[in-house]
Amino acid sequence: MPKLKLDAIDRRILAALQRDARLTNVQLADEVGLSPSPCLRRVRMLEDAGVITGYHATLGRKEVGLGLTVFIGVKVERHHDKEATAFREAVAGLAEVVSCHLVSGEADFLLQVVVPDLAGYERLLLGTLLKLPGVSDIRSNFAIQTVKAQAPLPLNHLPEGSKQSPG
Repeated sequence: MPKLKLDAIDRRILAALQRDARLTNVQLADEVGLSPSPCLRRVRMLEDAGVITGYHATLGRKEVGLGLTVFIGVKVERHHDKEATAFREAVAGLAEVVSCHLVSGEADFLLQVVVPDLAGYERLLLGTLLKLPGVSDIRSNFAIQTVKAQAPLPLNHLPEGSKQSPG
């Protein structure tokens, strides 16, 4: 739950920006029913509160030569020592790793990796992943087809409360 209490207008702003982050402030204000100045104040407030953490372009993976997505379960030997910290730092620095999660279950971490092809994955696996600090086991699952990816976050769980906010 965000620290900031979001009202209906904030939720409309967030939904609109998730749908199209390239909206101009004037377009956004029109879409959510505000004038431009209060709309911009709200967007800045949402950014300052860490609700909006950035804006980005979503690229077609195949179109940029990254045709293989691999989900990798990684077991590490120890979680609370220097080796585990070194593992996390190393993974954070790998461009091919587009997400990494500490998980429960058989694996300790779940990585999502993008590479051009199977040969690219083999190079990453043998040249880098198996050499990371503390790695005791790696299990790979190859994506056959992406059904849904990088969807907007659902906002319908946020309470309907009101707040005094700029606007």
